[in-house]
Amino acid sequence: MKERILANLVHLGMNIMTRKAAKDPLACDDAEWRTVTDRMAERGYNMILIDLNEGVEYESRPEIAVKGAWSVEKLRSELSRLRKLGLEPIPKLNFSAMHDEWLGDYGRMLCTDEYYRACADLIRECVAIFDNPRFFHIGYDEEDVRNQSNHEYVALRQGEQWWHDFLWFVKTVEAAGSRTWIWSDWMWEHHDEFLKRCPRSVLQSNWYYDQGFNERAFRWPRIKCYLDLDKAGFDQIATASNNVFASNAGETVEFCEQNLSGDRLMGYLMSSWRRCLPSERDRNLEAVDLMAEACKKHIR
Repeated sequence: MKERILANLVHLGMNIMTRKAAKDPLACDDAEWRTVTDRMAERGYNMILIDLNEGVEYESRPEIAVKGAWSVEKLRSELSRLRKLGLEPIPKLNFSAMHDEWLGDYGRMLCTDEYYRACADLIRECVAIFDNPRFFHIGYDEEDVRNQSNHEYVALRQGEQWWHDFLWFVKTVEAAGSRTWIWSDWMWEHHDEFLKRCPRSVLQSNWYYDQGFNERAFRWPRIKCYLDLDKAGFDQIATASNNVFASNAGETVEFCEQNLSGDRLMGYLMSSWRRCLPSERDRNLEAVDLMAEACKKHIR
């Protein structure tokens, strides 16, 4: 098997979908967290992408934490355990205006000086906690009117303001000593501009959760983004899920291995979009197993 990143997205804080839930207690059970991460190690994963958000008592911005959030000391201890399991821990904070409920009041200060200060503080602190991680995922997905149509409070950036903030985040992450990693779906609606203006240093995760990977597929333009990002010279970690259908992990790996450049295809990410709770254990473990099996079958 070629050396590939095999990663799984695991959620510590997940208050990213509705502002009514922004101060809900932490929905992450320690025992379930260990069950999922132990299974990852058993199945040959080498990276864990951790959705932090409101799940940490940040020293720089303690007001963001919800009841039950992990202390910095607890997080550092867990990062040490994960590394001993062979899992490289990578931080994720979603700064999309669609998914920034975890930011609390700062999410309603979009594009202000205080907003930039808070985001910069959090990025620097997380980079330090994770001991200068190779990547830092900033989310940045689904920031458009359609995805916020049911929100009681709507905020988004577009045009030059979107680019100003996006490039500010890239610069801030790099200044902290890490490499920016994003969801690539802004490209779906701004294809040519994205390819022209996005720095090639930004690691891309195009995501496609439906089934069918050919030109007859209903969402072929989204699939084609894998090919266009590759042609444009971007590094990619392709993303699959068992959230919508049973899974498209096998199709994702097979398509990417056959169509993307080996030196720019860095690996694969599985995203179940489930909390680490007993009630969601089966779907979490299924996600881990399905991507591991897909990589074993299709990577040579």
